[in-house]
Amino acid sequence: KSFEGVIVSGNIPSFYYGNQHDYCISGDCLYRMSADFADKLSPLMSLHSDYDGAIQFQIGRKNLSEFYYTILPELRKFAEIIEYDSDEIENYLPPEVSFKFYLDVDEGRPECRIGTWYGVTGVAIFDLLDKSSVIQDFRDAHREREVLDFVMRYFPKFRKAEERFLGSDDEDVMYDIMETAVPRLTELGEVVCTDRFQSIQVRRHLKISVGVSVENDLLNLQILTDDLTSGELLEILRSYKQNKKYHRLKSGEFVDESIEELSNMYDALHISPKEFVKGKIQLPAYRAFYLDKMLEKSQEIVAKRDSHFKQIIRSMKTVSESDFDVPESLSQTMRGYQQFGHKWLRTVGSSGFGGILADDMGLGKTLQMISVLLAEKQEGNTDTSLIVCPASLVFNWAAEFEKFAPELSYLIIVGTQKERAELIKQYRDYDVVITSYDLIKRDITHYEDCSFGYQVLDEAQYIKNHTTAAAKSVKLISAKHRFALTGTPIENRLSELWSIFDYLMPGLLYGYDTFKDEFETPIVKHSDESATKKLRRMTSVFILRRLKKDVLRDLPDKLEENYVVRFDEKQRHIYDAKVLELRQLLQGANAAEFQTIKLKVFSYLTQIRQICCDPGLLLSDYDGGSVKRDACMEIIQRAIEGEHRVLIFSQFTTMLEKLEQDLTKAGIAYYKIIGETSKKKRMELVESFNSSDTPVFLISLKAGGTGLNLTGADVVVHYDPWWNVAAQNQATDRAHRIGQTRAVTVYKLIAKDTIEEKIQKMQEKKQNLADSVLTGDFVNLASLSKDELMSILT
Repeated sequence: KSFEGVIVSGNIPSFYYGNQHDYCISGDCLYRMSADFADKLSPLMSLHSDYDGAIQFQIGRKNLSEFYYTILPELRKFAEIIEYDSDEIENYLPPEVSFKFYLDVDEGRPECRIGTWYGVTGVAIFDLLDKSSVIQDFRDAHREREVLDFVMRYFPKFRKAEERFLGSDDEDVMYDIMETAVPRLTELGEVVCTDRFQSIQVRRHLKISVGVSVENDLLNLQILTDDLTSGELLEILRSYKQNKKYHRLKSGEFVDESIEELSNMYDALHISPKEFVKGKIQLPAYRAFYLDKMLEKSQEIVAKRDSHFKQIIRSMKTVSESDFDVPESLSQTMRGYQQFGHKWLRTVGSSGFGGILADDMGLGKTLQMISVLLAEKQEGNTDTSLIVCPASLVFNWAAEFEKFAPELSYLIIVGTQKERAELIKQYRDYDVVITSYDLIKRDITHYEDCSFGYQVLDEAQYIKNHTTAAAKSVKLISAKHRFALTGTPIENRLSELWSIFDYLMPGLLYGYDTFKDEFETPIVKHSDESATKKLRRMTSVFILRRLKKDVLRDLPDKLEENYVVRFDEKQRHIYDAKVLELRQLLQGANAAEFQTIKLKVFSYLTQIRQICCDPGLLLSDYDGGSVKRDACMEIIQRAIEGEHRVLIFSQFTTMLEKLEQDLTKAGIAYYKIIGETSKKKRMELVESFNSSDTPVFLISLKAGGTGLNLTGADVVVHYDPWWNVAAQNQATDRAHRIGQTRAVTVYKLIAKDTIEEKIQKMQEKKQNLADSVLTGDFVNLASLSKDELMSILT
């Protein structure tokens, strides 16, 4: 009538059982059992007696079936089972219970019938619902109760006359039955479904393919499905957008497959779901690369690419293998990375796109572009090209054409407005037309009937503000190919990159408002890595960026050093007083007032920086000294003694005048370039400096930041730090560039415990933003908040 056992504590995990024999299982095994399993086991056992540290128990025949078929298999997971008298035990064991579930749908309501058998003996499981029912001893009531409870969780209403359990006609309930209940029922027993029930499925694999092709410089995109209409696919996409866990088709089927990649695709391409599924969609060809990257990553979409599409993608991935060789006359002049740049420019252009050659300063962007124009001429292209550059570089471009491509004829647009208009009319007689940003905005009406082969913007950061007349003007020019040359595509704001691409390929980065919402604000304000990666994927193929340290292994080192000086008591007193004035101004202003006093704040900041340079810049009656001025002269003296030559940059021309006085007094020869220095005079001074032994060149930062090759110097002094470190780097690269044979030492004069130290820290902090998109360094002075300004002044 019962079977006995003993649980003992020991090192050997074993469990003995049998009629008239001891059962035992180690305490270690019991300890490892789950709480749920222990709860199942304990009601079946009747503790009998203790002996020798063991617990003897009994299992009645009523519980034997559950123990043998349910508990014992679980015990085998924890212990070795040694069984005695198994034949005798089987004489007392009833058959194991089995279940069969019959599923159907009637008028939209799911229903279930449960068949319960012990061998060939059937029982009515619903008897468990009637407390007055007598349950036979051989039945595994515990197992039956578990099954019944599970079924009634999804089919809660029972009709005894029909022996059916009914569920709700609610769609969510039906989905849960298909998604959760049916898989579990197949584990509990056999499941039999009617055709009506089988028609309600949960589809996990939508067969979606994307066909892409290129025709007439347009990208054709078509979404294809084997067994769904465009309307059904549209509804599925809308359900996904509403974060629904499934979509139910008219056939009754549920679709719960994630179509995130398909949704992301039409979001990124800025296509409405309705347009996306209606048939062929035409997009600008420049979307090909971004689309290809999305399709490469997709695991749920099959891509069908035509040969033209594949060729465009392949050409950009294998630029070095292209047939666009540099002209023979330049093959010995151009370095390997420059020849790759030539191939890249021509590959991008031949595919019908535009691009940014964003090489580091001094890596020869001008030469690479000239090589492209020369190759085009040699291959029979008679189109005239247009170069737009800063006024200071117009004659520099002319000199570069004469040096590297004398075969190309060029026309410089200069003179009065009338003279320029006449020159523009002659543009077809030349291979290249060269003009400046300042003049093109004045002459734009005269270019209305002009059409160019290549339009090239040098120092393209000049159109960083898309609202300026210069930016609007260059975008009106008709040209087959557009390129931008700049070492700093981003100087202060991410919108500068948008403006350049708006010139190259309008629409690539959408309209500015959209760009601001999707990229600029998330990246700048929230450091959104997802938006950063998306922007990089959309633009990287159209940007070629090489740094000197990566491509010029033979370029001498650039050694940078912060040269920190400390005020004397008099200069400190003047500095502190001015800082206090500004702090009081800021503290008394609320948010709205702060916006109205920004110009006044910036004026104060300029005065504070002038005091750091030399209080005499601000106070005409100042009779004290300037520690930075003294330090600068010390650097110059040491440099001359070591036979070095020095470039000195400052934002303030009045500071350069004071340094002139010091140099004259010390008998040291120098040259000077400021904004008022004519273009012709600048070139003469640069040539004289590089060919002479004059030791010092004084240069205002903005006047000397671009277009000057000053490799005759190997020491650079930044007298006063500027908010925009990219401008400082450009100035440094006047000396640290191709042609330099000596290591370049860069000194940044910093006044201790002043705003200058804070500027340095801000440069280091903010530079990561540009680096995350491409490379570069910038701090946006205009966007500084009141709190940031207060921090700077602390």
